[in-house]
Amino acid sequence: MRYYRPKFPEPDELVMVQVKQIQEMGAYVKLLEYDNIEGMILLSELSRRRIRSIQKLIRVGRNEVVVVMRVDKEKGYIDLSKRRVSAEDVIKCEERYNKSKTVSSIVRHVSEKTDMDMETINEMIAWPLFEKYGHAFDAFKLSISEPDTVFGDLNIPENVMTHLTSNIARRLTPQPVKVRADIEATCFSYSGIDAIRNALKLGESISTESVPIKIKLVAPPLYVVVSNATDKQGAIELLETAIERIGESLKKDGGELVVKMKPKAVSETDDLELAALMERVARENKEVSGDEDSDAD
Repeated sequence: MRYYRPKFPEPDELVMVQVKQIQEMGAYVKLLEYDNIEGMILLSELSRRRIRSIQKLIRVGRNEVVVVMRVDKEKGYIDLSKRRVSAEDVIKCEERYNKSKTVSSIVRHVSEKTDMDMETINEMIAWPLFEKYGHAFDAFKLSISEPDTVFGDLNIPENVMTHLTSNIARRLTPQPVKVRADIEATCFSYSGIDAIRNALKLGESISTESVPIKIKLVAPPLYVVVSNATDKQGAIELLETAIERIGESLKKDGGELVVKMKPKAVSETDDLELAALMERVARENKEVSGDEDSDAD
């Protein structure tokens, strides 16, 4: 199945291919976004350097980003180049290909559920959205919050719309990301604990509905500032603002703030390590408390 309305790519277009076979003249590939039509990378277009081993440059079965040099639509010949592709081109093409693959997967799901062929659904929905939004993937993401804006001008049968919107919601709704920063807050002036407590409350008050901020004590003077949000960058920036306000508040009362770890998205492993640390500290505090009780006896 092709991903886009045109049956052939245009010269200078970046495309994702899979290597089928390697021969003396070059490599035969299939264009994954264009219904697996065949193309060829001539030996001279594989690398800018002198080729000692083709196998080190290109392998059968591997996906490669290449650029289209010539297209003969009548004969079906497509000449491609790997050596003219920059690192930036690779990133750009991979991003577009992954988006297109997701769109195709959603269209396939709707096709299976409605018994309507994929090309009909593409003609009805995906391809018009490619033309209007630059990529149907971006339109699908927007449709989660603004379905009427995206689909209002398209004539989509009700059963198709039902399966389309439910699959888009399941596949593309952003998942919350945990963002965390580690800080040390100290204040040895007269206001001491109250100054720290007020500063941390000020930090939490920066919260918004989409980026809630919580501050937890690990062990004095170490605290963690955390947020679960779908907008990772927005959460990082808001945590930075919160930390800045905490620091300003502490400084005003003669205290000090040290950032041990700047705000960043954390993994499950990071969370487990933090939980283990907090558990260990709690256990050690309990043991100390027990020792003091024994001394009192």
